[in-house]
Amino acid sequence: MKRVRAFAVVLCLLPLVVAQAEGKLDARDQWPQWRGPLGTGVAPRGTPPLEWSERHNVRWKTPIPGKGLSSPVVWGDTIILTTAVSHGAASETGGEHAPGAHDNVPPSRSHRFVVMAIDRRDGAVLWETTVRDGRPHEATHVTGSWASNSAVTDGEHIFAFFGSRGIYCLDMKGDVVWEKDLGDMAIRHAHGEGSSPALYGDTLIVNWDHQGDSFVVALDKSSGKQRWKVARDEITSWSTPLVVLHAGKAQVVISATKRVRAYDLATGELIWSCAGLSRNVVASPVAADGLVYVANSYDWKAMLAIRLDKASGDVTGTDAVVWVRDRDTPYVPSPVLDGRNLCFIKHNQAVLTCVDAATGETRAGPMRLSGLQSVFASPVAAAGRLYVASRNGATAVVKLERGYEVLALNRLDDTFAASPAIVGEEIFLRGERFLYCIGKSPASGASGS
Repeated sequence: MKRVRAFAVVLCLLPLVVAQAEGKLDARDQWPQWRGPLGTGVAPRGTPPLEWSERHNVRWKTPIPGKGLSSPVVWGDTIILTTAVSHGAASETGGEHAPGAHDNVPPSRSHRFVVMAIDRRDGAVLWETTVRDGRPHEATHVTGSWASNSAVTDGEHIFAFFGSRGIYCLDMKGDVVWEKDLGDMAIRHAHGEGSSPALYGDTLIVNWDHQGDSFVVALDKSSGKQRWKVARDEITSWSTPLVVLHAGKAQVVISATKRVRAYDLATGELIWSCAGLSRNVVASPVAADGLVYVANSYDWKAMLAIRLDKASGDVTGTDAVVWVRDRDTPYVPSPVLDGRNLCFIKHNQAVLTCVDAATGETRAGPMRLSGLQSVFASPVAAAGRLYVASRNGATAVVKLERGYEVLALNRLDDTFAASPAIVGEEIFLRGERFLYCIGKSPASGASGS
């Protein structure tokens, strides 16, 4: 291993449980995992800017080595990213591209698999830790990367998952505490890996759906020791597990091809399952107020709202499924759940729909977001606004409620496929070349190391 230091609301859902001891940061004010503190894509106390450009409201931007589509996670003044840096060659970035069904990047070179920390205050690189060095055994999609799984943190440790390259626990200084190799995945069409780990209390959950023997595994976060492992009759999915607290019991919900399933977090026992989604499940579930929402859009379009107090056994076609939608549903980007607003992108197109989360009734859309192209990043929300980033470098800001109008269209000189993170007055956008900190500031075009 090589380490380099440079200077330069009351919900049924609580996916990340952190003890709020005196003097510790409140997890609700951080962005500790891919979909934010509530797992819904919402920063409940965030107030990011409405407008920005390369010369306006960019507090800093820092070049990121290699290529990775993992989203930034933020705790205090530390931003965590993962990336894969190829040896002796230019970064394998694709720019704007119209991919075909089997448009892949072969594993022709060895890579360093890197976890890096960036200072939130000025964009300086605090440290880089190479946790693995080697050649990937399988291709990845040209629009993907070999570092697409987002990390998760509890403020004391960082859990970085590189799929077939292993899972690593690091302290906040970048030192590896433990590591675990779960084997090699065989991904459908060799499209690359992407499911992120979920952390709840002292348990880390990993979804291992692929074309081989699929499973879900629970690990002790302190040691990496296996608590339980359950086989899954599934092909490849890229969805991230969601932990939902219901009736005093934490459930692990995973969307996949044959069934959406919920497992007891403590034992791995199957609680309920539901059919209805098609192949290639990428979008992850969201949940609140006793309802879980799942969706995808590959062979067909499907979105289901499942009521937890009626979910036991096989709930397919029962009254546990509160409503179903068969149009305009997401493929790659996951939905955002902000109060009664459940908002989502059609497939990976720049078309937005918002529905009433309780009833499924359309509140807005489908509305085309002019100026955006392919949308792979999952939208995020704060301060009554939705932020939708596109691969062409543009981000649309949409007002939620009362008209759902586009308030701003912001452009930067990069390509965005990683989901943004929002903390306080700042939004962090990870492009294929730079990490941007957008904040209300007179500074313009400042750069980190």
